[in-house]
Amino acid sequence: MKAIGFVGQSGSGKTTLIERLIPLMAQRGLTVSALKHAHQGFDLDRPGKDSFRLRAAGAAQVMIAAPQRWALMTELRGQAAGFDQLLAELAPCDLVLVEGFRSDGSIPRIEVRGPSFALRASEGLPSVASALRASEGLPSVAPSGAKEGDPNLIAVVCDDPVDRALPRFARDDVAAIAVFIVQHLGIE
Repeated sequence: MKAIGFVGQSGSGKTTLIERLIPLMAQRGLTVSALKHAHQGFDLDRPGKDSFRLRAAGAAQVMIAAPQRWALMTELRGQAAGFDQLLAELAPCDLVLVEGFRSDGSIPRIEVRGPSFALRASEGLPSVASALRASEGLPSVAPSGAKEGDPNLIAVVCDDPVDRALPRFARDDVAAIAVFIVQHLGIE
């Protein structure tokens, strides 16, 4: 199973890019899965629903199934699941498109810069993520949301000139990005 990550600030277009890449990869005959990091908590069900009540009662895991899909919710009581553990939970596939997890794992990553990146960078403004990470004693994050000095960064997606010696793709050139990913990962 091959994986590639997409990193960048909130609102930079990571989800939109991944959403547009999935059908292109599927057209190539690849089975694609997605793994998204959520900085905030999230819930798949609602208070009052049976699955919610079972979790609230203390079930470690609750699986809910219907004819068209199923979901397994695991309550983490203590340490968060690691990146490799989460990847291992996915069913076998050809490609996993990973959103976020910039500090985890050693997969190749593509930095996605939003339209306002050039303005923020030219003004020397730190990202909100960098300020929060610094307050917690964590490594700094570039204004784009990519981890400074990330050796796994292989390309940049943006419409402006880039400040890194990496391949650059325009935000709308999704077909070229798909070809680059397939070639880089050797899954043609």
